[in-house]
Amino acid sequence: MVHYSNRDREARKGRGATFDPHNRFAPTTSEPVDDGWWQEEAPTSLATEIREECTLSALAWNRSPDLPFDRSINPYRGCEHGCVYCYARPSHAYWDLSPGLDFETRLIARTGLVERLREELCKPGYQCRSINLAGNTDAYQPLEARYATTRAILELLLECRHPLTLVTKGGLILRDLDLLRDLARQRLVRVMVSLTSLDTELKRTLEPRAASPSARLRVIRTLAEAGIPVGTLVSPVIPGLTDHELERLLEAAANAGATTAGWMLLRLPREVAPLFEAWLVEHYPERAGKVMSLIRQCRGGEVYDSRFGKRMRGEGVFVELLEQRFSKACRHLGLNDPAAVANQKLDTSAFRPPRVQGDLFE
Repeated sequence: MVHYSNRDREARKGRGATFDPHNRFAPTTSEPVDDGWWQEEAPTSLATEIREECTLSALAWNRSPDLPFDRSINPYRGCEHGCVYCYARPSHAYWDLSPGLDFETRLIARTGLVERLREELCKPGYQCRSINLAGNTDAYQPLEARYATTRAILELLLECRHPLTLVTKGGLILRDLDLLRDLARQRLVRVMVSLTSLDTELKRTLEPRAASPSARLRVIRTLAEAGIPVGTLVSPVIPGLTDHELERLLEAAANAGATTAGWMLLRLPREVAPLFEAWLVEHYPERAGKVMSLIRQCRGGEVYDSRFGKRMRGEGVFVELLEQRFSKACRHLGLNDPAAVANQKLDTSAFRPPRVQGDLFE
């Protein structure tokens, strides 16, 4: 198979990545060469392509000590939000696609997911612990408006009283306010809204199709007013680009009604590093050298450190300063109060396996 790894390295309207890095599983590669002959110009915009995949298993399991959950559900593969820094991009290579533009333009909708989940929750010996939705994609990306798979998952988990956590930067979550409110009444849900920057111009290229900063704060406010436990995840913190906003992001989230907060340092695994660096050069050439230098300072001289305990936060003086700033701001704003955190503990005791055949025998 021949894989054309580069569409010209120029920003496409509404897209985060500037090119398609080589799919590391492809047996051959091909690089375009200007041989003097006429060549078709690269399109200035790219349409979203969707294909469907029949789901064989619903729950994805992990044993990572860095994660507060051991199971998750991903309704889709790839993400149209197009966040250039997304750590999930390398996984797109597993489906013979590129982690670059393919990740945000060639999406996979998983069909039959809810039916598989129902079967797995009914298995003998299944032990109820919180499910994270989604983890490797955003469950409320634009594709959800068409397929409504996330809503169907919420309906099933409410039916069998199964707890879940949810992280999103999509405003579409407010469509499901009715289900989230019912889940919250039974202590079955916690929501984290991801905030990266309050700068709308930066967001436009960094996270081109995600909700705006003001829309995300509106999500926090609406969820809080509905009695749904909601916090913010300041992620990723990008040294030299967004780190100066840390306190302002936490303050904005707290004023909107968030009661808990967390943060993560920028992660650049595998193909994400060249994608991010190309984006920097394209949009912030005067800062590119400083940003990459600070990232290496936080990663032991490398652009990424995959060790457990280090990959989410990094290490070094710069990271220690971020930790101190985060802790001080949270204390000042009343975020992560132990009593409030304890009060938001999810209930696993009410779980009952869903009926595979619905109410046929009731």
